[in-house]
Amino acid sequence: MRYIDDDLKGKTILITGGAGFIGSNLAFYFQENHPDAKVVVLDSFRSGETLSNGNLKSFGHFKNLVGFSGEVISGDINDKALLAKLESDYDFDYIFHEAAISDTTALEQDLMIRTNLNAYKDLLDMAVRQNANMIYASSGATYGNAPSPQTVGVEAPQNVYGFSKLMMDHLSRDVMKSANISIVGLRYFNVYGPREYYKDKTSSMVVQFGHQLLQGKNPRLFDGSDKIVRDFIFIEDVIQANILAMQPKQSGIYNVGTGHARSFQDMVDILQKELGTSSACEYIPNPFIGRYQFHTEANIESTKEGLGYAPRYSFEEGIKAYIPEIKRLFEEEVKSV
Repeated sequence: MRYIDDDLKGKTILITGGAGFIGSNLAFYFQENHPDAKVVVLDSFRSGETLSNGNLKSFGHFKNLVGFSGEVISGDINDKALLAKLESDYDFDYIFHEAAISDTTALEQDLMIRTNLNAYKDLLDMAVRQNANMIYASSGATYGNAPSPQTVGVEAPQNVYGFSKLMMDHLSRDVMKSANISIVGLRYFNVYGPREYYKDKTSSMVVQFGHQLLQGKNPRLFDGSDKIVRDFIFIEDVIQANILAMQPKQSGIYNVGTGHARSFQDMVDILQKELGTSSACEYIPNPFIGRYQFHTEANIESTKEGLGYAPRYSFEEGIKAYIPEIKRLFEEEVKSV
């Protein structure tokens, strides 16, 4: 579905992190809905390099871009020479900045700040010089244990990832005061949907539980999972928010969620209904008591006002739309492992 009237003919768009989950979905949105736009994807494709927690440093995967016909560049946003070449070779009209160290359990504080904050400043400076509107990924992790509904201006990050994103927001607000471009930060909540599979262990529990159920396994939930809730948002609504952010009423930081918290028990129950399974749930003690969010829900009133955003997918509708891809991945990726 096309979310703006502008056909973007002759416009040049940069998507950093374009081989990742949200970035690749953006790339295909433009290809399918604005074919006259020039789209350049930049990504630090996975190399097998891992963080100290054992998780991959980069989740970018070529399979997320199979079928994409735009330009693809492999590179690291920390590489100042690369950014300088991008600036000299292209005249960008829009920059969608999705690249980041996005693992919330990563312990490398220096790498997180350099990649998420310092490299973003370099990109933002380039955007100002090129008069390119900036849309970037902030995060619901900025809120930490702040009470629900989480509201912009009431943040309490509990990890360096959330801190790095909050500092991006502070930097952006400062630049907004004098810049002639629009700058929009989007605080994503719990996103799920196609092209997330290659995030491996950090992919959503929707796809992870879906594959467990298709394998005939009993889903394992924490005790009290009917009361552990998140604002789960389908990828299509995240894309909607990004595209509307190209023409905001005003620059700012906006929550991107549904505004309705749903439980992990709901998730499994919906998946079982859609997959036609009836596996018994197993309940285990929550080992993260004391450092675990039990309730997240985005306050999206300012997002509705500032972007004209209105979520289109309920949790039931999002999972139902995702089921064919969950099944395809199971047949082509999971069973072959």
